[in-house]
Amino acid sequence: MTSSKLLPSLQRMQRRLFESSNLALVLLLLNGCKASAAETPAAVSQDVPATFDQAEELRMLMIVGKRSFAITLANTNAARAFAAQLPLTLDMAELNGNEKHADLLQALPTEASRPGTIHSGDLLLYGSNTLVVFYKTFRSSYSYTRIGHVNDPAGLEQVLGQSSVRIVFSKS
Repeated sequence: MTSSKLLPSLQRMQRRLFESSNLALVLLLLNGCKASAAETPAAVSQDVPATFDQAEELRMLMIVGKRSFAITLANTNAARAFAAQLPLTLDMAELNGNEKHADLLQALPTEASRPGTIHSGDLLLYGSNTLVVFYKTFRSSYSYTRIGHVNDPAGLEQVLGQSSVRIVFSKS
């Protein structure tokens, strides 16, 4: 092979080597950024206070008459804002034979989505200030912000009944 034919071939090989080494360098840099971000304490969760006790913060109680139901709160800003208002007593009205609802005095942050299926025991926010406790499972096209879920909703429908009811929400 003559040097005039060899030169373009060598140049193509150099360009490919240069491009692939750049790609490898970029991938290494990106991987390093991910690792250092994961190791940085501030990157773990910036919206959680330093004194956050996750186990305590994620639980609350819902008391209806003499019956208590444990609720696990969702990891949402709305759930944290709701928990900050506890203890809270609400007179909740009946609606549609499947839910109790009441308007809160303070609006909560919203992150609404359509769950598709509402489950018995779901504690959701409709709009920015209507708290809803569902006691039946059904399909829905409405949008809600998740607050939490009753851990064991057995007996919830019987306790809530078909009329308005007073419910106390408190920290567990």
